[in-house]
Amino acid sequence: MVRPLSVAIVGAGMGGLATAAALRRVGINVTVYEQASRFARIGAGIQIGCNAMKVLRALGLEARMREHSFYPRSWNNRDWKSGDIKFDMIFGESAEEKFGAPYLLAHRGDLHAALASAVPDEFVRLNHRLVGLDETGGSVRMRFADGSSAVADAVVGADGVHSTVRDILFDAAPVKFTGRIAYRTTYPAALLGEKIDDCTKWWGEDRHIVIYYVKADRSEVYLVTSQPEPDFRIESWSAKGDVRDLRASFEGFYPQVTQVLAACPDVHKWAIMDRDALDRWADGKVTLLGDACHPMTPYMAQGAAMAIEDAAVLSRCLEAVDRDGIADAFRRFEATRKERTIRVQETSRANIWLKERTDTSWVYGYDAWSVPLAA
Repeated sequence: MVRPLSVAIVGAGMGGLATAAALRRVGINVTVYEQASRFARIGAGIQIGCNAMKVLRALGLEARMREHSFYPRSWNNRDWKSGDIKFDMIFGESAEEKFGAPYLLAHRGDLHAALASAVPDEFVRLNHRLVGLDETGGSVRMRFADGSSAVADAVVGADGVHSTVRDILFDAAPVKFTGRIAYRTTYPAALLGEKIDDCTKWWGEDRHIVIYYVKADRSEVYLVTSQPEPDFRIESWSAKGDVRDLRASFEGFYPQVTQVLAACPDVHKWAIMDRDALDRWADGKVTLLGDACHPMTPYMAQGAAMAIEDAAVLSRCLEAVDRDGIADAFRRFEATRKERTIRVQETSRANIWLKERTDTSWVYGYDAWSVPLAA
């Protein structure tokens, strides 16, 4: 009897856990290695596009995400001062019928917990920080900071924008600071005093703020900004910002914005970075996935969605492949995904998505389970 492939996944974020769940779905043995000591529910929201929901549906997570997420009427785009509508992208039932899955707004922690539920605990190794990779004898050996090691038939680097796997494989271009920073937080919607729009991006002259609910009962609200601040270079999910500075940055914005900021108790702050697309994603039996090879600026809300799509396509490329076919499968995965991820990277970087009437079908209509695989 032929032994199933064993694949090690470095990184237990959205892309890593989605990949583990998708590979298990096609009978591949997986182990996920994560450097953190525990999973934390960091205070941030996430938009789960119809394209990502099609993947989550096949992983058995749709009902859970519908229960724990907000189902918005639309993603409305409005002028910062007058409140005039620039483009109201309708979601809800009409978009679900058109694109084949719902568009949901959630807390990142709830999406991460859902993905984690699809990967049994015994297949996740916390406190494992990768320090080395060696491909020998038809397998890949990983070395970790605690002195331990592990061997797998193949390795997937899903370890984010600061990927150790990428740095071991390639002389990648350094991350670039965009000169812009973001504030973000979630807080109880009861602090607002009254209901706000489902989901709105308020477009200013050199800055914007996105505000939406992340719970089905409208009990929690999320905000995220983008604005120039060339001297701030801290890229950390946990760094704190000063809510007074945030309010001052959006002084004069439409009253709904100032209402949300006045009620905001505290915020996190991070520098928005960018990185050029890699020339290639794989080397032998090691491949990159998600932010490790195509990191996104946050302006399309598609970063996690691209990694989740990657997971589905990679599972299709590896299904029924023997050990001798792994490198070819990884090349096929890259060839299938690269054009799309580059297009999303470039579109997001321009930061004009939905600012005016936009054809969104190429993004939300995509189905990672049925898109043709490259030859």
